[in-house]
Amino acid sequence: MERVETSARLTKLRELMRSQHVDIYVIPSEDSHASEYIAACDARREFISGFSGSAGCAIVTPDKAALATDGRYFNQASQQLDDSWLLLKQGLQDVPTWQDWSAEQSAGSKVVAIDPQLISGSAAKKLADKIEKSGGRDLKALEQNLVDLVWAQERPYRPKNPVMLLPDKFAGKDVKTKLTDLRRELKKRDSEALVVSMLDEVAWLFNLRGSDIPYNPVFFSYAIVTLDSAVLFVDSTRLSDDCRAHLDRNGVLIKPYGQIFDAARDLQATSTADKGRTGAERKRILVSNKASWALKRALGGEGLVDEIRSPIEDAKAVKNETEIAGMRACHVRDGAALIEYFAWLEDQLIAKKTTLDEVQAADKLEEFRAKREHYVGLSFDTISSTGANAAIIHYKPERRKCSVIDPSSIYLCDSGGQYLDGTTDVTRTMHFGQPTAAERTAYTLVLKGNIALDTAVFPKGTTGFALDCLARQFLWREGLDYRHGTGHGVGSFLNVHEGPIGIGTRVQYAEVALAPGNVVSIEPGYYEDGVFGVRIENLALVKEVTTKHTFGDKPYLGFEHLTMVPYCRNLIAPSLLSDFEKQWLNDHHADILGKFKQMFEDDPLTLTWLTRETQPI
Repeated sequence: MERVETSARLTKLRELMRSQHVDIYVIPSEDSHASEYIAACDARREFISGFSGSAGCAIVTPDKAALATDGRYFNQASQQLDDSWLLLKQGLQDVPTWQDWSAEQSAGSKVVAIDPQLISGSAAKKLADKIEKSGGRDLKALEQNLVDLVWAQERPYRPKNPVMLLPDKFAGKDVKTKLTDLRRELKKRDSEALVVSMLDEVAWLFNLRGSDIPYNPVFFSYAIVTLDSAVLFVDSTRLSDDCRAHLDRNGVLIKPYGQIFDAARDLQATSTADKGRTGAERKRILVSNKASWALKRALGGEGLVDEIRSPIEDAKAVKNETEIAGMRACHVRDGAALIEYFAWLEDQLIAKKTTLDEVQAADKLEEFRAKREHYVGLSFDTISSTGANAAIIHYKPERRKCSVIDPSSIYLCDSGGQYLDGTTDVTRTMHFGQPTAAERTAYTLVLKGNIALDTAVFPKGTTGFALDCLARQFLWREGLDYRHGTGHGVGSFLNVHEGPIGIGTRVQYAEVALAPGNVVSIEPGYYEDGVFGVRIENLALVKEVTTKHTFGDKPYLGFEHLTMVPYCRNLIAPSLLSDFEKQWLNDHHADILGKFKQMFEDDPLTLTWLTRETQPI
């Protein structure tokens, strides 16, 4: 990964800061929809800092520049940031958060500024409170984004790709039903409207998909749903006749994307809060707690707006029967592609002695996926990593700049596909030569954690925060760990990272319990910087399970693994596995062999590899 020289960009930014009477300027990673993954035109933090990871925040003062990111990206950031930047390793002891660091810099009545479209209303309030306590003057909402001015003509255009209709046979629930369910939630909360700002929520609600953000089938849009109306804010030229007819049938009006803030102000002005009602009689306008500060301000701000966890997010996370069936089916097709790929890759590296780099291998995997029914594209950049690169948690190989795959080293491949009937995300760590004892031990400890979580049974109401330790316990016993979450929610032909559920130590994972119908990843790992990395990731469906007893009359839940790809026998140390773990592994491999044996009967290379990798331990 190459470093970008950012000193000239920082000089221009600081000139603009002085002209706007700004002392500290904050540049978040997200776009105006709080998207984790963004379009190229919104990669402001990457442009100003040179760091390309998906998470982080840049803060610039007249004489300092800091980049804050989490443990997934410590290694990557240290390689990409030039000497202009201080790396704030979030989560480490005595390292301030970016909010605290910004507030510290504001001491002495300095002004902190941010684009109000790039931070949520609640986050802006917390930051403003910290600034005040530190002796800063103010948090200023700067409508013109200063990085955009520095970027100028080189900034990519905002994409306006066609929007597609997702048929009910894949969506499983029609738009009228979704709107009825949502309005029922509005009535429960005595609210008259929900302003929808998250792109995946808009796409899910209206059974539409797009391609404005790479790998995420979403499109730039907003929506306002009231008790008797629904409006989609989108560039209408992107809608086909089928999409228009679909929206019309479901009573959805179309307005230009850019009118959302005017519409928000109009909604506030005409709301029941201005019809003689006061106090408890007011019917509040609802927004997601991820909605931008700018949107909240347009709706009237505190007192007129309730920031909540979006009811659409909650509903979307619980897959319906059609979506569950689609997830099962697409994982079989996806598993077939990966089995073909690993058989091919081993043959190329070992039998044919072919020289392949990480991108060439990733391209071949995409070819195998593209042959499968209902395939649309990748669900994220394939992490194809050899040797020490596997220790970079979110490594992204670059064409003509990446490493040649070393068959005598670990190879880690984290990849996924978007299909009309579901989304996949799977990681397998392979070794095509002779692993070291340390590599085998690390792999097996990670595998034990994967099995422990896959086989967990827990009462209804349990959160992913509570389950996280099950995947880490075997590493902890050796004084080892990993700096990323253990699992994230996954959409159905939507974003590969989906809230509100997940498994890990983030506070939000303690707030929402896992529920039947959730799809979540299980992905423990272990990484030695500069040496190797191990990660094993499956997607799993949360489902109700039968137990001998039902203490407290609560249902009990467990996981059904969706991913159908063998584990690497070459990296397993059988002596570290219990009899239960060996039986689980043998049963799982027998299931995989049974599903694919006939499929590959005319492909001896793949069938030989599959048969070998699924033999009992």
